[in-house]
Amino acid sequence: MFAILVALVFGGIVAKAELGGGQYTPKLGLDLAGGTTVTLDAVTQSGRAAPQSQINQAVNIIRQRVNGLGVAEANVSSQGSSIVVQVPGQGQSQVVNQVGQTAKLYFRQVLLAAPGQAQPTSTPTPTPSASKTGKKGKKPKSTLRPTSSPSGRALSKALEAHGTSAPQAAPSSSPAPTSLPTSLPTDLSQQQQQPDLSGISQANLKKFAALDCNKKNRSGGQLENPKAQVVVCGKDDGQKYILGPAKVFGTQVTKAEAVSDPQQFGQWKVNLSFNNAGTKAFGDLTTAASKEQGYRNQIAIELDHLVVSAPGIQQGPILGGTAEITGSFTQTEASDLANVLKYGALPLEFKKNAIQSVSPTLGRDQLDGGLLAGVVGLGLVIIYVFLYYRGLGIVSVLSLLSSAVLTYGSVVLLSEFVGYRLSLAGIAGLIVAIGITADSFIVYFERLRDEVREGKTLRQATERSWVRARRTILTADTVSFLAALILYIVSVDQVKGFAFTLGLTTLIDVIVVFLFTKPMMTLLVRTRFFGGGHVLSGLDPARLGASNVARAVSRTAVRSTS
Repeated sequence: MFAILVALVFGGIVAKAELGGGQYTPKLGLDLAGGTTVTLDAVTQSGRAAPQSQINQAVNIIRQRVNGLGVAEANVSSQGSSIVVQVPGQGQSQVVNQVGQTAKLYFRQVLLAAPGQAQPTSTPTPTPSASKTGKKGKKPKSTLRPTSSPSGRALSKALEAHGTSAPQAAPSSSPAPTSLPTSLPTDLSQQQQQPDLSGISQANLKKFAALDCNKKNRSGGQLENPKAQVVVCGKDDGQKYILGPAKVFGTQVTKAEAVSDPQQFGQWKVNLSFNNAGTKAFGDLTTAASKEQGYRNQIAIELDHLVVSAPGIQQGPILGGTAEITGSFTQTEASDLANVLKYGALPLEFKKNAIQSVSPTLGRDQLDGGLLAGVVGLGLVIIYVFLYYRGLGIVSVLSLLSSAVLTYGSVVLLSEFVGYRLSLAGIAGLIVAIGITADSFIVYFERLRDEVREGKTLRQATERSWVRARRTILTADTVSFLAALILYIVSVDQVKGFAFTLGLTTLIDVIVVFLFTKPMMTLLVRTRFFGGGHVLSGLDPARLGASNVARAVSRTAVRSTS
């Protein structure tokens, strides 16, 4: 049974490595593999230092963001009015981008949209259609399609994600215009199919016309104000927008999750819900937008002066406090959007002060010292068990090796499938596990020797001692596992790594003792060396202080079976 379990673990590793581009070694944490450090400075309108309570709240939200992306062993901590985020591994651009989105999250109605680059043409924009092409001639990842209200939720409407570029008119004999004018015409009555410019200030129209989202400054040249119109760029869609005042805030989102879209095989969607205040505000916002057409039918999700998504409304107002954003989302895209909705609302605004690469040199030196300490400790344990238990030391060493093999395979498997990264703290937990495993077989051996001292034959002693020992082993491992679980829940950052490996190795200890150590002892007592109570076996009745009668009975039982 134990061999089958080990085969399954390493079979999963091989399958992932050969088919999915995995590896045969664990992924390492920031202190061992290096990574990226991002420093975020809090910005307040008064210029004073931010309250520590808000800094702590921001730390928790950013930590949830990073963990929501599946990055293990990330370190998020506060230093005065700054927050330092350390992400293990190279190429963690996705995490750095998510961490950099530090402004408050707003839901706003789209008033106007166009391609993000400045255009030297005054051609008007046509009305939207269902046929779109993305920037650079590529098809957008999200396209319009009809949806229906989710079953069982009559008030829960659906949001449908728009395409990622300015809409084009239906094909005709003449070339179709593709962009809004950068210099708006003075006599709009003479133009056909012009966008609705009502309610937009001339100052914002000028900013909109001048804004080039391909340049470094993509904020529209203005500070974010939830009560005012803003001119911003799209994060990834190459669009620029004029947005109305914010009606719904990120703090009013209670739940957001990425789920597979049952109506579109292989595609994903985002389900979200709001609290009571958010339900009313979102209902009012979608009621107003659902009466509009074209761009004004869209609700922009704005974060850090950028529009991360601008879905259009389908099937009227959304009044029930729940909605779904659908489109041609991959799992990664849907998960990123869900994380923005869940963890986007911070109590403060931050700016990225520095992004640095972290060298693993110091961690490697500490790792060498830790591994040396582990080897020395393991060697001392092996010497002790052979001196004290003699032949039973073979069982001890094989149990330790079996535990090490299964632990290594489990760590590699977790690295590949759940993103776990092994850090120095995690390695410390693995070294502590040597003592946990040694403690389990010592309990068993002592129970076994006690039964022999009481006059039982070795076969009887093996079974009777196991019944008594397993209760003690399970109790001790349960206490260790609960301690690791509580430590994992209440701790943060690298301490979680120590708690995780401690809990993992505790579970593996139970598996090894039940599926390897006990079956091996059952087989060994049937041999002449152990079953006959050889002086070097560690089970010699005379050496253990058993009576002569018990020793004779034991040897007679062995002869009768040979």
